Amino acid sequence: MHYIEQTKNWAEFRKSAKGEDFFEIDGVIVQKMPLPMGKCWLYINRGDIVDLTDLAKKTGAVFARFEHPYQKHEFDKKLRKAHAHYQPDTTLIIDLTKSEDEILAQMKQKGRYNIRLAEKKGVTIVESDDASEFYKILKQTTERDKFHGHNKEFYQKMIDMVDGAKLYYAQYEGKIIAGLIATFYKDTATYYYGASSNEHRNVMAPYLLQWHVIRKAKDRGCKYYDFLGIAPEGAKGHAWEGVTAFKRKFGGEVVRYAEAKELVFKPFWYWLLRAVKWVRGLLP
Repeated sequence: MHYIEQTKNWAEFRKSAKGEDFFEIDGVIVQKMPLPMGKCWLYINRGDIVDLTDLAKKTGAVFARFEHPYQKHEFDKKLRKAHAHYQPDTTLIIDLTKSEDEILAQMKQKGRYNIRLAEKKGVTIVESDDASEFYKILKQTTERDKFHGHNKEFYQKMIDMVDGAKLYYAQYEGKIIAGLIATFYKDTATYYYGASSNEHRNVMAPYLLQWHVIRKAKDRGCKYYDFLGIAPEGAKGHAWEGVTAFKRKFGGEVVRYAEAKELVFKPFWYWLLRAVKWVRGLLP
């Protein structure tokens, strides 16, 4: 698999949309993350582990966190288990090298049923480069499902700036009722953001929308369709329970990423920040 987060193009988008700072070390994209008291830490998202000693001295970083994409890796003995994952530690992957019939067959029966229902009801899918309607229905989604999204400019910049980022809408009776933003990078397509209207939920538009993008990814020669993240298996009361139930209806293989690791550069500040988090109830 290939990760779009490890591209200069992605870093440029995030810098423009969120004001984030990035560096490139030995071909690996490294993000500078702010901390209280003017401190910072370094973060590698789905990239290889590289020596960040010089960059840490330059930036004054307290520690570095590595969220390596592979399940097995010979981590340096200096690395310690991270106290948290910044990205989802579990995801769902569909094998796009299978035929469409095989992909449908490995879905849950309810997933296939909802796709057929949306088709029967006359839901249609269109591609767009305007995120305005996406943002409108996203606000309904975030209020309904109680989570936070980004501002409209963030999604528009993603469509405008990220090579391979595409926006699709599901329409019913001439009205947009669902939207999906996916990225296509080398052999990997990733379902990044989704939204659905409070109206016409009975026509199951998000299922047909997802199936359409899965087929698009296959047509583009992608081998993997990554649902980006799901709740860990066995997790009770997880914030992603609802979206995980939706994603699991499409089948696929559950993949757990390698344990996140950290390298401490400034022990005093590292443990002080950990202590502050613990007092605030942010650490177990």
